[in-house]
Amino acid sequence: MRVGVHINQFGTFGGGPALGAELAAAGAAAEAAGVSRLSVMDHYFQMEFNGGAEAPMLEAYTTLAFLAAHTSTVRLGALVTGVTYRHPGLLAKIATTLDVVSGGRAWLGVGAAWYDREHEGLGVPFPPVAERFERLEETLRICRQMWDPAEDGPFEGKHYRLAETLCVPAPVSTPHPEILIGGGGERKTLRLVARYGDACNLFASSPEEVRHKLEVLRGHCEAEDRDYGTILKTLTYTGDAATDGDLDAFLRDVSGYTKLGVDTVILAPSLGETSGWLERFVGPAVERLAELD
Repeated sequence: MRVGVHINQFGTFGGGPALGAELAAAGAAAEAAGVSRLSVMDHYFQMEFNGGAEAPMLEAYTTLAFLAAHTSTVRLGALVTGVTYRHPGLLAKIATTLDVVSGGRAWLGVGAAWYDREHEGLGVPFPPVAERFERLEETLRICRQMWDPAEDGPFEGKHYRLAETLCVPAPVSTPHPEILIGGGGERKTLRLVARYGDACNLFASSPEEVRHKLEVLRGHCEAEDRDYGTILKTLTYTGDAATDGDLDAFLRDVSGYTKLGVDTVILAPSLGETSGWLERFVGPAVERLAELD
């Protein structure tokens, strides 16, 4: 099982002026620890349970580009981009740019969006949930079309219309940046994973719940004639053990997931300064998880 790290706090002790140095240090520490992927959240406002809208929040893809310049091996992406945040053609172009400048290390994390306050706060339309899922499916189709070297023609959907799906230069990743679809909704989200996704992301709620979600995904794959084994399974862990640095408790928490085919556990502690924590906790966790295999 590989390890990813999700940076979801930007409140360093030095405030805004110290953020650049802390992010650069976190990138270096992640690579030294053997982390496979590094992500940031994609929100306009910080989430209520993580300090609220008044707490610091950086724009995701600018931050990822900065991390690309300060790393060389770790894969980079947003966990996850709400479909309402950017026009899908622009989103595909942004993800492509990150992939190009990072030498093929980008992945596109995307979901249906949920945080209404940030939309209302900045005046961004927030349609009903059914429409958001319609837009999510069209966005996935647009990204795949823009990343298809044999296709640069128009796209005609219910919500989006593109006269040309040009994307030059093309991504460095082959055949395209990994598309990770976040969420465990059984009727819509996991069906979209089976139809369009290269990876899924579930929460580490319990081994029993994750087993059930993966069985639902397997059923959608059968209906879509998709090889279930080609989908990367990732799991986000937000337990106190990672934040507190309790390695033994963390290993007990995740041991039940090791036989479910989960490829990557993504640690998401609520820490403003992650570089020291990466050195102290994540490096040993990477080694111990490798032993569990």
